[in-house]
Amino acid sequence: MVGGGAVGWAVAWRCAARGMSVTVHDPASGSGASTVAAGMLAPVAEAYFGESALTGLLVASAARWPTFAAELTAASDVDLGYRTEGTLIVGLTGDDLAEVRRLGAYQQELGLPVTLLRPSGLRVREPALAPRVRGGAFAPGDHQVDPRRLLVALRSAAERAGAVLVEASVDQLGELAAPAVVVAAGCGTAALTGLPIRPVKGQILRLRAPGGGPPGFRHVVRGYVDGEQVYVVPRADGEVVVGATVEERTDPAVTAGAVLRLLRAAVDLLPELAEYDLVETTVGFRPGTPDNAPVLGALPGRPGVLVAAGHHRHGIVLTPVTADLVADLVTTGAPDPMLAPFTPDRFAPPMRPATGP
Repeated sequence: MVGGGAVGWAVAWRCAARGMSVTVHDPASGSGASTVAAGMLAPVAEAYFGESALTGLLVASAARWPTFAAELTAASDVDLGYRTEGTLIVGLTGDDLAEVRRLGAYQQELGLPVTLLRPSGLRVREPALAPRVRGGAFAPGDHQVDPRRLLVALRSAAERAGAVLVEASVDQLGELAAPAVVVAAGCGTAALTGLPIRPVKGQILRLRAPGGGPPGFRHVVRGYVDGEQVYVVPRADGEVVVGATVEERTDPAVTAGAVLRLLRAAVDLLPELAEYDLVETTVGFRPGTPDNAPVLGALPGRPGVLVAAGHHRHGIVLTPVTADLVADLVTTGAPDPMLAPFTPDRFAPPMRPATGP
């Protein structure tokens, strides 16, 4: 296994639990995009026009999350912070609400569980919303998990099942002598495989409720604010995650402008956040692909090499289905039909040559 993020450790856990000998190679396990992520499990809110195959995968993976979370908690003795209150998708202005309704109608056409709400209905569910919010929708099946706890749990479960971590980088796939190699190296996957996976910068904030108590709201809130998108994710321990920018840049700087825009949008939706402590500003790099979908399956021309990468902003929600399908592929050599839209050969020939013999 190359890569020690959520996907890498989840595949390692599933494979080790089946009795395989598993080695995870990562010089800084748990320091990538998974650590920065907000942890939204949002197949409805992330359903966009022209991405029906991806939406199907998101729905399938979200359906596995309750069982996955229970199994992982039992295997690791770690509380994942898995919460099921649902997600509110709201619009601040008339134009913002029109976009929420446009997407909501599309999501309903797909048969996804989402209910359009007037302002009064929103405030019944979440009284902390600002009076200016014009309306929105409720997605009861869009849940959340704490990615940092998830990473701890996945590594613990994998190591308890026999997986071993080697804290070293892999520069060429030819360095690894194994019957099966799974590349789940996030943005680093491109250099190893030649696949068009690029870093997409995201700046994200973490706040903390005053007084050490929980936040004054329960639901994940995803909002459109003057044409910009923002999300606000409350944790039971008082943490609130606010994000995130989407930038085609590779510098690691946190910028004052991004922090200002994110905070202003979040406070516009939930005014109480103005009194919260700002405790962390972070940059992460999502592994993006040209079609926004992950790369899952056998790497053409490299027998025994599989790829589980390119999840972009969906890495946490897609962790269960990725782990199950890739572990099945390692075990049987036969790809599940669900993998067909996401195989690496859709990008053949690779944009960059694969390295190693």
